[in-house]
Amino acid sequence: MKIPLSWLKDYIDLDSLTVEEIARKLTLAGLEVDEIKYVGLEMPAYKNGDRHEFKTSGIAWDKEKLVVAEIREVMPHPDAYRLTLLDLYDGKEQQTVLTGAPNIFHLKGTGKLAKPLKAAYAKEGTTLYDGHAEGLQLMTLKRTKIRGVESYSMVCSEKELGISEEHEGIILLDDDAPVGMPLADYMGDAVLDINIVPNMARNANVIGVARELAALTGRQLKKPTIKLKTEGDPVENSVSIEITEPELNPRFVLGLIRDVEIKPSPYQVQRRLRLAGMRPINNIVDATNYAMLDLGQPLHAFDYDVLVGRIANPTYGKVKIITRSAKDGEKLTTLDGNERRLTSVNVLVCDEKGSLALAGVMGGAESEVYDASEEVLDATAMEMASSGMQHGKVTMRGKSTTNVLLEGAAWNFINIRRTAKQHNLPSEASFRFSRGVHPALAEQGVRRGLQLMAQWSGGKVAPGFVDEYPLKPKDPTVTVTPKDVKRLLGIDLTAKQIAELLTRLEFKCTVEKNSVKAKTPPHRVDISEGVVGLADVLEEIARIYGYDNIPETRMADALPPQIGNPVYEWEEHVRDVLVSLGLQEVVSYRLTTPERERRLLASGLRPEANMEQEYVVIANPITPERRVLRRSLLASVLEAAEQNSRAESIAMYEIGSTFELGKDELPNEPHKLAIVMTGQRIATAWDVKDSPIYDFFDMKGRIELLLSGLRYTDVAYVPIDSVNYLHPGKAAEVKVNGQKVGLFGELHPLVKEQYELRDSPVIVAEFELDLLRTITPTYGIIPVPEVPPVLEDIAVVVDESVPAARIESLIRQTGGKTVTNIHLFDVYRGEQIGAGKKSLAYSLTYQSDKTMTDAEAAAIRTKIVKRLEHEVGAKLRS
Repeated sequence: MKIPLSWLKDYIDLDSLTVEEIARKLTLAGLEVDEIKYVGLEMPAYKNGDRHEFKTSGIAWDKEKLVVAEIREVMPHPDAYRLTLLDLYDGKEQQTVLTGAPNIFHLKGTGKLAKPLKAAYAKEGTTLYDGHAEGLQLMTLKRTKIRGVESYSMVCSEKELGISEEHEGIILLDDDAPVGMPLADYMGDAVLDINIVPNMARNANVIGVARELAALTGRQLKKPTIKLKTEGDPVENSVSIEITEPELNPRFVLGLIRDVEIKPSPYQVQRRLRLAGMRPINNIVDATNYAMLDLGQPLHAFDYDVLVGRIANPTYGKVKIITRSAKDGEKLTTLDGNERRLTSVNVLVCDEKGSLALAGVMGGAESEVYDASEEVLDATAMEMASSGMQHGKVTMRGKSTTNVLLEGAAWNFINIRRTAKQHNLPSEASFRFSRGVHPALAEQGVRRGLQLMAQWSGGKVAPGFVDEYPLKPKDPTVTVTPKDVKRLLGIDLTAKQIAELLTRLEFKCTVEKNSVKAKTPPHRVDISEGVVGLADVLEEIARIYGYDNIPETRMADALPPQIGNPVYEWEEHVRDVLVSLGLQEVVSYRLTTPERERRLLASGLRPEANMEQEYVVIANPITPERRVLRRSLLASVLEAAEQNSRAESIAMYEIGSTFELGKDELPNEPHKLAIVMTGQRIATAWDVKDSPIYDFFDMKGRIELLLSGLRYTDVAYVPIDSVNYLHPGKAAEVKVNGQKVGLFGELHPLVKEQYELRDSPVIVAEFELDLLRTITPTYGIIPVPEVPPVLEDIAVVVDESVPAARIESLIRQTGGKTVTNIHLFDVYRGEQIGAGKKSLAYSLTYQSDKTMTDAEAAAIRTKIVKRLEHEVGAKLRS
């Protein structure tokens, strides 16, 4: 938020404080100043390479060369129709100044002005911004001739002075501007660009920042005096309010002002609005925006006569304002000229005929304040000016607004945030409402808006307000003690000192013995109750005491006992093992869409699946592409592989939660492991010309090493054909201690077609980590043998259908403890052993408590061969 220093000075005395000192105090208190922009005031000078503490920009106005002057006559140029010559007095002498400003062109040749115009006058040698160049480029005024007339000075536009980008016309100052006064003394300023974080939203206004400065410096806050001179029929005889959903609209206040004259606002008001980042439109619209920036309460102005014209029987009836939720499919044309299709999430301000405004975000086109002197209002200008509440291109109604109904309301901040995001309508109003505006500000805002409208338009304020307040908030009272402050902040303060600090922020404090009861002021919605409320109040004490004043101390409290997290530690061990096996971890979004997961979970193999009903659906998704919680971790890792498909080798894994609908309100969140491998086994290099690609056994080998690293010994791999996303005949499930813990295999060709992957096979695996973690690992101790082993190789011929694991199991059962190691080192298929047969060659290690003889080893081998022959029909290959 941009805050002009001159505006702050309306509410707090800042004498003896430099701009940078003010910025430093605000920043240390949580209102971080991103930039200081100087607009006329002298910028601080630094020597010896010192730098500004804050990002600084702007221009200083020379007090001798930039002054307030008055234009007494606008004369024609002798040789240029579009140029004029000004008879100007700068406080010392008469000057003839050449200009092409269009906003005084209509006065050309009308003679001496009955009331001179006040302008910003730059003398020869003044350094200004070039009004016709792109961006901000400095120039110095030099004497020259233009179409035969000597030019050495100029009257300035806002761009030339660094106030705004406006350069189409010259600045016309207010009538009370003293001629001859240095312009820097009259309206020199500095702008603080403050980053308003969500918990500081109460300070998104000038008074809020002034309140913080008053608390930080101990100076008095001068609140605006709002006195309304009222006359005519009371507003309650003209308007009524109906709130249908108080939880969405806890308060709604209306005021009425009659007989306004639409015209430009005073220039000092326009200048402040521009410095604050808003473009002035007219006195009525500017009053709503000025009051919002002043107090923090967004306002909306309706053309009252338009509302009366919408009443079925205006002679006997009165305007009835209704707030309600929109109907799905209902339409509203907003002030930007767009017709918007609404949903039941949106809240509307309506009358009995229909909708008038999108609550808290943007007004409707039909009932906006209208200036007939403008043929068509510029949409961009209105958008910048009215913060989403008064902008757009409008249809001419032929008559300017004369009676204004002013709205100040409170809205549910979550609803406003959702509505603004849904319709892509960020605005100054929705910025504040979406962060929370206290309902107590609604009446204050309407009073301030009516006061400004009366001052600037000559209108007559109707007596009273229509104030519907069905849901009053509870302002929490928090008890804090010096012991709390000492324990959590490390500073020694008495109860009286605590109360004094909080009173600066307008908390109502009562000191009771050794504690302080602090009641939250009625402009804050960020203070909670209980333990959280205590933390909130302690933060306020720390901010005002000064973070930089809190001494550095050692922690006084005892350290909490160090309690391990076995689940986390076990998963970290799994990660370590997987990384050591050459796999790369990925972390994907838990939010997805059914359509994206359907590629894996359906893919034409199960088309009848009703995917949408099986998901946990997000009530307020950030985007349609993230509207449900994932059911498959493997689908997430496949998406990551797809996005990296240009890589020649992919080997990645993820450990994370999936979400399944449960019987309770909360979903079940099983933890899973998913692995994807595809591409070349070895990266291409100068000495690697033709690398093999990953296959089923690459994945199986890594799974074996993973389970070995987790100390699991009773592991079995069972072929399966029934998993819809795996290739039949190239898939297996993994069992540990007889329990199924996962499965792996090659991705089914129909599933692979759904992903943009390379031609090589995609090998995947998925494990239930919650189940795997419950299985007790084996931590065996094997003594170092004292006698040498006997090493022997055997090769057996078996049917193709016999798995190698079956052979290994039979060898281990038959040999017993004597066979300490079994290693399959060769598989052979060929004509020599016959069709449908394969040869499996094993390296066996015999180990006993004494040195074995050849005869003992031969006896064990014979026993093994006979067992294999009997069980699976194996033949010893010679």
